[in-house]
Amino acid sequence: MDLLHTVFSLIITLGILITFHEFGHFWVARRCGVKVLRFSVGFGKPLLRWHDKQGTEYVIAALPLGGYVKMLDEREGNVPEALADQSFNSKSVGQRFAIVAAGPLANFLLAIVAYWFIFIVGTQVPAPLVGQVEIGSPAALAGLRQGDEILSVNGNATPSWQEVGLGLLARMGETTQVTLNVQNEQDSYQRELSVQLTQFLAGQEQPDPFGTLGINPWRPEVAPVLGAIQASGAAEEAGLQAGDKITAVNNLPINSWAALVEQLQTNANTELYLTLERNQQTLQLAVTPGVRLLDDGREVGFIGAGVQMPEWPAELLREQRFGPIDSLLRASQKTLDMSWLTLNSIGKMVTGLISPQNLSGPITIARVASDSARSGWESYISFLAYVSISLGILNLLPIPVLDGGHLLFYAIEAIRRKPVAEAVQEAATRVGVLMLGSLMLLAFYFDLLRL
Repeated sequence: MDLLHTVFSLIITLGILITFHEFGHFWVARRCGVKVLRFSVGFGKPLLRWHDKQGTEYVIAALPLGGYVKMLDEREGNVPEALADQSFNSKSVGQRFAIVAAGPLANFLLAIVAYWFIFIVGTQVPAPLVGQVEIGSPAALAGLRQGDEILSVNGNATPSWQEVGLGLLARMGETTQVTLNVQNEQDSYQRELSVQLTQFLAGQEQPDPFGTLGINPWRPEVAPVLGAIQASGAAEEAGLQAGDKITAVNNLPINSWAALVEQLQTNANTELYLTLERNQQTLQLAVTPGVRLLDDGREVGFIGAGVQMPEWPAELLREQRFGPIDSLLRASQKTLDMSWLTLNSIGKMVTGLISPQNLSGPITIARVASDSARSGWESYISFLAYVSISLGILNLLPIPVLDGGHLLFYAIEAIRRKPVAEAVQEAATRVGVLMLGSLMLLAFYFDLLRL
């Protein structure tokens, strides 16, 4: 079931992104008088096809890893004389530039719309309150204390941990200082701290900005109360139910979720007696944890039960809801910030400041899409916006075969007042295919390592 959910989430996510991207090309091509022969979402065997009144064929194909808009073009076949003025190659360099640029721009527009929707509907986010600071860590040396709320990073407001994380991730690979404005729950005044970063997050396969600085975000105490029960798992077979509060394991008192997890993980394939409270009654049930293999090779016990998360204190929640115009401005700024973060990260990856293992391919996208979909609509829409931005940035890179490569050729044509030679374009395209193929294989390889 999990695999089906993951695959379905990937198909939906890629379908939305590809459709928006290709529609950008399609819409501008039509406005420039170019005849569109086919609009395809996916590659390979068509699963569904139809035509409109202008003769354009619309296709949904079997392999949902891309798409294309096929336009009338004399370089790709004979064009009837009556339709010569509707061919792509007959248009001015400015029109061709606009048609090609419209795909990535549509991805940025999708991100703006997604963020606008989140801002205007409104969300409640936990305040970035510091729980613990590790002794001797960069955060501790800078003077960060337990109970501090991080108000801004380098002058940028941080109403949630997400903004704090993004502010720190912008300094990946750098040796520099980051300025934090904080206010402690016990004080009424703000303090400005300078945190020293040394090759920050360089070489980390899965960057952990908070852990690297020695910051543990505050979270409410999690009681040992069961949440969702996995079908056919040890918990269900033992008769455990959502809402059960575990008070003891083999008569050893349990007062936190972490303590319960520790007992279960260290007793794989061992019968345990759980004392629990249910509907104001005390019960005792026997359960035998199964075995799960962790990424580091360790075998631990598990029973197939989630945790019932506690309510977040109202005073530590920050409301983020804005009017239509303000939401549009904030959405545009957030899209710009995320675009710069993505482009900056690519540059640091190329120069070796950060690990190339941060590259993600379809497997990672599928897993994150599935997880964010389970987390709720806000998480999924935020993820969709970020991937749309990444797709727009990737397509604008000046690599032949990508939109950015074509735009580079058109820019050169505009300067030279004549097109780049076909032989040069073909040779560059072969190099571009090799570069893109190598990049995709590398991303897929890192995906497999993460599995």
